[in-house]
Amino acid sequence: MQSEPQVQLLLTGNEIMSGDTVDSNSAMIALRLAEIGLGVYRKVTVGDDSNLLCAELLAMVAQADTVIINGGLGPTVDDLTAEVLAAAAGVELAEHPAALAHLQDWCARRNLPLNAANRKQAWLPAGARVIPNPVGSAVGFELTIGHCRVLCTPGVPGELRRMLDNIIDDLGRALARPAQRHILRLQTFGLGESTAQQMIADALPDWPAAVELGFRAGAPQMEIKLAVSDAANLPLRAQCEQQLRALFGDHIIGEGDTQLAARVLELLQDQGETLTTAESCTGGLIASMLTRIPGSSAGFHAGFVTYADEIKTAVLGVRPETLAAHGAVSEAVVREMALGALQRSRANYAIAVSGIAGPDGGSADKPVGTVWLAWGSADQLQTSCLQWPVERSLFQTMVAATGLDMIRRRLLGIASEPRYVSQRRAR
Repeated sequence: MQSEPQVQLLLTGNEIMSGDTVDSNSAMIALRLAEIGLGVYRKVTVGDDSNLLCAELLAMVAQADTVIINGGLGPTVDDLTAEVLAAAAGVELAEHPAALAHLQDWCARRNLPLNAANRKQAWLPAGARVIPNPVGSAVGFELTIGHCRVLCTPGVPGELRRMLDNIIDDLGRALARPAQRHILRLQTFGLGESTAQQMIADALPDWPAAVELGFRAGAPQMEIKLAVSDAANLPLRAQCEQQLRALFGDHIIGEGDTQLAARVLELLQDQGETLTTAESCTGGLIASMLTRIPGSSAGFHAGFVTYADEIKTAVLGVRPETLAAHGAVSEAVVREMALGALQRSRANYAIAVSGIAGPDGGSADKPVGTVWLAWGSADQLQTSCLQWPVERSLFQTMVAATGLDMIRRRLLGIASEPRYVSQRRAR
């Protein structure tokens, strides 16, 4: 029996070793490799040391069919991948015409001079083949050492993401994968891993072995993955999907890489409606999540960050007497914040939030993690008081996502209360 093709990852960079940069690229690569039925056999991270990198690369190419090097393609002296690969292959560095042309075009489109530092990125191992980079200045490149194919990719996540489509397609063809894994990803909000697993175990005890079930928890969403290795099992996967949809219902926000903000904008555009935000404790995070999406201006009109009480009054028209009587973290205040934002932006819907992010500022009746939310239209505002007793940045993330999810539910006409409201409702 032919052995499974072996893929190893070599990650480079002092910033990863020190913890200044958190490695997300290896997870991205592994997820994409899984689409063609490949796993990562071994992963090693090495700092910016050419001798250590070369020794590790030589060890990898002696074992693996494919090595993917991530990082070290940039213009600075600590970007060593090209010279390390050349040394491992026993070839010289040479200025690659295609890499140089890419650099010249990249600089010209930005009205930048092609300086010596940037030009370093055109010097590749002799015989290397360029892997196009549609975003950044540094092309990727590959070279074969013995029986092993070595692919060099950029460390910038956005650049790597854009390049992986072609890399994964090419690897699948070159390694003649007999069958690709068929993966369906469901994005959910308001469910934890343990809760979801227990619900499935209770409701679907005879889960078929042919359908691989996986979870990937994150903030604010959780992904549920259904995978089959044989296309003949796709009907069985579809049956499992329908069972999960019936089980989790409106906690499923979409498939693939769907994000809450993108789903909200999609619904707004479909219905010809617009949204505004009035934020205190989240500091503009809801607006930021929305405006990261290209074309968000079609559905998002304005965002107001009113942190201090006097700004709530001056910008949104929250009455001083409301603040004095109820405090900034109150139903009355978020209602007036939402109505003020709607009036000033002339949007159809609003999200307003005011809470205590911590670590200080709580009280007996309003502990740290308390948040009031208001959402809806001027004639039909809904409110809720929830508690997320977590660290500050996670609190802000979950509050922002909750606001978006409430509007998603409103736009879809979902009247039922999500599980997380009953779990997080302030007592």
